[in-house]
Amino acid sequence: MNEPDPTTNGTAPHPTLVSPAAGSGTGTALEAAEASTRRGHVGGFSAPVPTEPYDVARTMPLRVEMIRQLRRRRTQVAFALVALLPVILWIAFSLAADGPPGASVNLVDLAKDSAANFAVFALFASAGFLLVVVVALFFGDTVASEASWSSLRYLLAAPVPRARLLRQKAIVAGVLSLAALLLLPVVSLVVGAIAYGAGDLVAPTGESLSFWTAVGRVLLGAVYLALNMSWVAALALLLSVSTDAPLGAVGGAVMTSIVSQILDQITALEDLRDYLPTHYANAWADLLSTTVDWGDMTRGVFSAFCYAAVFCALAVWRFQRKDITS
Repeated sequence: MNEPDPTTNGTAPHPTLVSPAAGSGTGTALEAAEASTRRGHVGGFSAPVPTEPYDVARTMPLRVEMIRQLRRRRTQVAFALVALLPVILWIAFSLAADGPPGASVNLVDLAKDSAANFAVFALFASAGFLLVVVVALFFGDTVASEASWSSLRYLLAAPVPRARLLRQKAIVAGVLSLAALLLLPVVSLVVGAIAYGAGDLVAPTGESLSFWTAVGRVLLGAVYLALNMSWVAALALLLSVSTDAPLGAVGGAVMTSIVSQILDQITALEDLRDYLPTHYANAWADLLSTTVDWGDMTRGVFSAFCYAAVFCALAVWRFQRKDITS
């Protein structure tokens, strides 16, 4: 008596797929199985199999990152503070008493003369600290926050190349920073026009510019501030890839700017102050003259770009070697 084959457990043996040369029937079965596998039919279920190759250029698109950053509470609060500053200044000016007659004219008094003067005062009042904080916030928080949330490792495992991730985040942070720096003079001009009218810009030196010329100069001054603060952005980015604490990255960049401004006030340093990154921060005031002197602004942009290039290179080098699994 023939014993049943233990491999079949007493049932009919499974058909064995052989090469198509062994017979047309088995060849057809093999081809059908391979075609079914390519189509993703496994266990009776259809699962689509991706056919497009992996493309690095499609990872982490700028549009997606921009939407993510705009939905964050810190972005909304930062833009709200920048937009509210001119309103707060207008309220403060309305509550303040006028100076005694015959007193010397200062920038605060001139701020009430026209919208352009009001916008100039808003830039002067915020350039040393508030705008520095805004730029440091957008760049210092961008990578460190992902690390603190433990989501950075998942972004890189997508996989998104590290250099591309850093570049995409830096571009979005730069766009947000520039938008915030331009938002301040625009809102200041609108509030100033409502409160004080669209008169000429009068500088403390006595020179005056027509309203639309002054508007262009004020906006150009905001662009200069954005370029001059590129070193703050690069330093904040370097600190952001070096720590998992967003507050440490933002605070470190802001503190460095404050220390540089303090050192710039020490006249005993003489020519050494020219090498401080904040030495030419107020060079945009030359735009308020009838004849613009571009010398200090050119030196300010060049100095800021030199610092920014060094800090950006260090940021890329540090991020490429950072252990994100710890």
